[in-house]
Parts: sequence; structure tokens; C-alpha cells
Amino acid sequence: MRMGGSSNLLQLCHIPSTSLFFRRRSIFPSGLHNVPGVVIYPATCLYKHIQTTAYQVVSGSYVQSALTKQEDETKDKLSTKVETVGAFQKLPMVMPSVDILYSARRKAKRVSPTKGIPNIAKRERNRGAKQLDALMKELALPLRTYKESFPNRKHLHPYERSLIELTLGDGNYEEVLGKVDALRKKVVSVGKEHASLCAKSLTKKEAEDRLAEGMKQLEDIFHSKGKAVDELLNIAKTLRAMPVIDLETPTLCLVGAPNVGKSSLVRILSTGKPEVCNYPFTTRGILMGHITLSYQNFQVTDTPGLLRRRDEDRNNLEKLTLAVLSHLPTAVLYVHDLSGECGTSPSDQFVIYKEIRERFNDHLWLDVVSKCDLLRESPVVFVTEDGDADHLEMANYRKKGPDGAIHVSVMSEVGLNEVSYRLMHANTHFFGGAVEE
Repeated sequence: MRMGGSSNLLQLCHIPSTSLFFRRRSIFPSGLHNVPGVVIYPATCLYKHIQTTAYQVVSGSYVQSALTKQEDETKDKLSTKVETVGAFQKLPMVMPSVDILYSARRKAKRVSPTKGIPNIAKRERNRGAKQLDALMKELALPLRTYKESFPNRKHLHPYERSLIELTLGDGNYEEVLGKVDALRKKVVSVGKEHASLCAKSLTKKEAEDRLAEGMKQLEDIFHSKGKAVDELLNIAKTLRAMPVIDLETPTLCLVGAPNVGKSSLVRILSTGKPEVCNYPFTTRGILMGHITLSYQNFQVTDTPGLLRRRDEDRNNLEKLTLAVLSHLPTAVLYVHDLSGECGTSPSDQFVIYKEIRERFNDHLWLDVVSKCDLLRESPVVFVTEDGDADHLEMANYRKKGPDGAIHVSVMSEVGLNEVSYRLMHANTHFFGGAVEE
């Protein structure tokens, strides 16, 4: 009977732990529970899950196996997620290259030789090797920090990826980071080489000469290649100055042809203070303002104007506007100018409007006709008019703009209250569904 009980106990090792846990009453023979002196702990059979990492014994130490390292790296790659908007505000402060070099050189010269070395030559070569090593590390450390702290463009929000491409140029971001990392590798290589040579000096004079030579070569390298650090400094300033967009706050994007009055509306409706002039492309970036109406907060973005041309012919300012509409959950306040003062004819504006409306038809939409006081007070002079006057929709557009458009004037403040009213009810109507007329 005891042999049978021992045999049954040995068989338990081959039973999956989950089966043992959920079916332990059914796997024991009826008489097994009464075996004297035998205490059974079902949890001890979960031994399969105790070891989660494989190790190899190398020179008496446990080293994680290559297979396990590869699995961990795969998990890390899978766990990498796309960043939310706001990565530019987390960029590190980049020091000018001359400041990095000055600070590193000052700290390196303070390094003293190891105490207790009586021989002058040995003490001097120890001091030289330590100072070269210190200079190398003080130069390389900030460069490594910059390389690791600036985000990989692949992990950025699509909107921020577009900003990098359109603001800095395609590939320039990665190119500058590559130059910074190449400078770091060069500094480490040269620093280690000269520190090793200095440590092998036979006389005090030789050690001093090799120290001076190593210092000079490291400084020359940083002087010649340090321009990459200054370029990275300018990139950080440019990206950090980009407006922060909160994806949780309703966003209203003003769109239209150049000089139709978008910036003037932003100044009136929000806290944004864009430049207002009578020439195209006054807005040279994405400008942000905020509105608070009836305890409801809105973000208002003023975007560069769009011209009538194909996408491949658009400049980077126009592409910024398309990037906002493509990658951010915005409602559109499309501004039309039928007065003839903006430099883009109503016919061209109509073509641009139809194209943008069809491309971004999933966005909530509000049309505004600006400078309506000029339409009433003086005849309309159409600039570069080349549209088909017989087209009924085009003819209606020239007279009053799109159906349902609000006519406003910043000068006389006509229609601004209606725009504010529509925005005030944004939470339940404008951003939550169709606008009620």
C-alpha cells in the first residue's frame, strides 16, 4: 500500500500544475489522504513557473543567456507605444558646444594623480591618463544624453512627425542626431587612445607631452565637429516653441486662403496674438489661442493660408495646415473673403474650399464669410477672376459664400456674437454632433 502511495506521489510530478490545482480531489486515490506522516502541499507542484530567466555559468558568475536577452529585447520593442502630443516640451536643454568644451576642460584639469605614487614619472603619467579620461567622459556624456533624450521620430504622434519634416526638412532631424552621435564616438575613441599612450609613458616629460597632445586633439575635434551640437540646440529651440495641443480639449482650426482674415478672427475670439498684415503667408507656423465661453474651454489654431494648386506644388507652410487637419481631431472654421482684397479670387477660393471640404468631410464644419462690411459698402472687385460665371453653385458662392455661412466683420463686430454663440454650444452641438441652425 505504501509503495502504491509512493508511486502515485511520483506520478504527480508529471501532472500539469493547473490540472493539479483545479482537479486535486479527483487525482488522489481515496486512501491516500490517510497515509500517516505524509503532508502534501499542492502549491509545491507549481515549480515549473518559479524560474523565469535562463542563465549561463561564465567564469563562476551567472550571466543571462543570449536567448533570454533576445526575448527581452523583443518584448521591449513590442511594448514601445506611439507618444502622445507634447514630446517637444520634454526635450533636454542643449548647451552650446563652446560651453561644453569649456566646462569639460575645466573639470579635467582639476583631476589629481592617485595619492601615494612616489615615482615622479609614474605620478605624472597617472595624472595625464586620468585627465584625458576625464576630458573624454565630460565631452561624451552630454552628447550621449542628447542622443538618448531626443525621441525617435517613429515613436512620435503623426502630427509631430509632420511638424519635424515640414519645419526642419525631411531627414535633417535624424542627420543632426547622427552627427552628434558620431562626434561622441570620435571623442571616446581618441580619448581612450591618448589616455592609453599617456599611461605607457616612460618619463615625466613624455607623459606631459602626450597629455598636451591628447588635450589638443580632443579640443580640435570638438571645435571642428561641434557645429552639430549647435545645430541640435537650434532644433530643440524650434521644436520646443511649437504650440502645445491638448488632444482632450476641443480644438477649432481656422482654415482658408491667405489674407482672408483668419488671424484677425483669432485675435478677436481668443487669447492668441498672431501678426496681422495684408500680404500672403503672414502666418508662418501654427499659432494657438484659447477661448473660454460658458465655462467651456476651446483651443483655436490659426493656420497658414492655402492656395489653388496641387499638393506636390504646395510649400511647407501650406503642408502644415494639411498636417493639422490630417492628424488632429479638430473642428474646422473655414474663412472666406468675397471682398476681393485678399489677393485670391472668389473663384479660386471656391475651388480650394470644395477640395478641402471633400478631403476632410469627416471634420465638423463651420463656414464664415469675413469682411462683410466691405461687401455692403462698396462694389466687389474680383482679383484674377477666372471662374465659370454660368455655374450656379459658383454664382451663389460669389454672392454670399457657402450655404449657412455666418457673415462677420472684425471692424464693425457684425456676426461675432453669432460665432461665439455657436461656440458656446459646442459641447452639445458643435463638437458633439451637427450644428443646429
